[in-house]
Amino acid sequence: MQTLQEKASQWSGVDAADAFAIDDTNLFQKLGLQTFINLSTNFYTRVYDDEEEEWFRSIFSNSKKEEAIQNQYEFFVQRMGGPPLYSQRKGHPALIARHRPFPVTHQAAERWLYHMEKALESTPDIDADSRVKMMNFLRHTAFFLVAGDELKTQKQQIPCKHGASKPAES
Repeated sequence: MQTLQEKASQWSGVDAADAFAIDDTNLFQKLGLQTFINLSTNFYTRVYDDEEEEWFRSIFSNSKKEEAIQNQYEFFVQRMGGPPLYSQRKGHPALIARHRPFPVTHQAAERWLYHMEKALESTPDIDADSRVKMMNFLRHTAFFLVAGDELKTQKQQIPCKHGASKPAES
């Protein structure tokens, strides 16, 4: 039986070593808090303004944009070497469980990644190397969630490196 990580690598085209290259650099120290706020604001502005794919925008219809932005940048900060902002406010990220109410399909993952890639490209404080590392991690994570979506009918808890805090460097 294939693990969720193996499925994520297969479906995303990103092997785990490339996905977790974000752990080789403290991107929070390198980029700073405001860059993650800008990225998440840019991303969710694109999502909430998505006129091409109403089905995708409707996934977020019960969420407040400001809360979605905060959740995302706090998760990114925490996962990419900064303080545990997300966990302090909401508890463990538990990505699969938190995304359980949503249709996390291949099509939804690709649309999410489309908006994230555009947001990364248009956030000027993110250098090319960091952008590649982040996109590899996010592509792998998106398909990890797709694989996890298969578990909706099963009562399983799977530990995941995608949501684990990277210890802040001193």
